[in-house]
Amino acid sequence: MGAPARVLVVDDSPTMRGLITAVLKADPDVQVVGQAGDAMEARAAIKQLNPDVVTLDIEMPDMNGLEFLEKIMRLRPMPVIMVSTLTHHGANASLTALEIGAFDCVGKPAPGDRNPFGDLAEKVKAAARSQLVSYRSTAAPLAERPAPPKAMSVSEYRGGRKIVAIGSSTGGVEALITVLQKFPANCPPTVITQHMPPTFTKSFAERLNRLCAPVVEEATDGARLQIGKIYLAPGGERHLQVVNHSAPSCRLLEREPVNGHRPSVDVLFDSVAELAGRNAVGVILTGMGRDGAAGLLKMRHAGARTVGQNEKTCVVYGMPRVAYELGAVEQQLPLTSIGEEILKLTAARKEGSE
Repeated sequence: MGAPARVLVVDDSPTMRGLITAVLKADPDVQVVGQAGDAMEARAAIKQLNPDVVTLDIEMPDMNGLEFLEKIMRLRPMPVIMVSTLTHHGANASLTALEIGAFDCVGKPAPGDRNPFGDLAEKVKAAARSQLVSYRSTAAPLAERPAPPKAMSVSEYRGGRKIVAIGSSTGGVEALITVLQKFPANCPPTVITQHMPPTFTKSFAERLNRLCAPVVEEATDGARLQIGKIYLAPGGERHLQVVNHSAPSCRLLEREPVNGHRPSVDVLFDSVAELAGRNAVGVILTGMGRDGAAGLLKMRHAGARTVGQNEKTCVVYGMPRVAYELGAVEQQLPLTSIGEEILKLTAARKEGSE
């Protein structure tokens, strides 16, 4: 192992700082080098301690976490993990933080939580190893970007019979926006599993729906897949599958976490491999761990076309790396090329639909 990941903990609550510090200190590969109670203290500590990673509370007095994050990303880009309440307001703030350039977000624990902050230590270590890629550190917040009009005219794209399945995790918010903003209003039916806490996915689906030409919604049990619609797996309690050969539909499955995740990308990809076979395209984007790699391999073995995000444009080249090493990835592409490639792979042949 290399040197421990050096982290600065920023939160206005002494109790929360102590809890985060205790969770991180339990991992021998993480070193808490300091704490700060507000943005001014944090600014001084960053200059003095030069941490690898900062954990940052969203709700702080004087200058809140989002304002401070914007200053960090503009003046001294570095990996920042946001700590947020698991509320609708907290979800919106967390998504804004990810758009500004935060590495990831974790939810504050509820009373009686047996595993407070979940895999925070793993995220800190991944953040310390990561490199800030240009599309994250230079991108404008979504609120500042013009959204394509919802009434976008149907492009020259004509879809065949294929279903698109996408899996992503850390860094996936910005990656999915980049990919899906390339989709026309008549895009192929698309199902997505993005690792997110409960309550976050509804807010994320709403934002994607405002920013993208197709209709984007949080998947519901029994929702039938349709051209021009994108379905995002709800976070936290159930897995998303695609079922029913005669009328492909979403199914939300109550089952234990897979690869430590619920929803799991592997569960989604497995179902698409079984249902659609060669009439599918599988895409694996930036993320920690290996979730989705085995499922993408099943998709490829079933005849599906498969794409992985390349290392240079990944915030974390974990899931795509494992998938590539397993032989699940047919081609690796930079993030900005993936949307167009999906459309190419799903377009109907000139002599008729596939």
